[in-house]
Amino acid sequence: QVQLVESGGGLVQAGGSLRLSCAASGRTFSRYTMAWFRQAPGKERDVVAVISQSGGGTYYTDSVKGRFTSSRDNAKNTVGLQMNSLKPEDTAIYYCAASVRIGVPRAQSDYIYWGQGTQVTVSS
Repeated sequence: QVQLVESGGGLVQAGGSLRLSCAASGRTFSRYTMAWFRQAPGKERDVVAVISQSGGGTYYTDSVKGRFTSSRDNAKNTVGLQMNSLKPEDTAIYYCAASVRIGVPRAQSDYIYWGQGTQVTVSS
């Protein structure tokens, strides 16, 4: 069992930055591929970024490439999402998720543990 707790959300003006963090319980964090998903009001939950077990492999959805960076610290059981040049369309609830699949899986169904989410609001 892995418990995930996100933090770092908030309200920011367009063009600003936020850093999300996700803290995981347990001693096997390095075995999990980690991802960030987001869900905007009235929309489906979509993948934003994925980072492999070692951190050597990453995936970013096209709309955040060059602006968002995911990283992880397996010694501290944490994964982060640095979000720069934020846009109003980035407004959503952001979720941290863990998968036992290797590589950079992108489907929600690949992820078995989820955090409770943290709200990110970008004002224009």
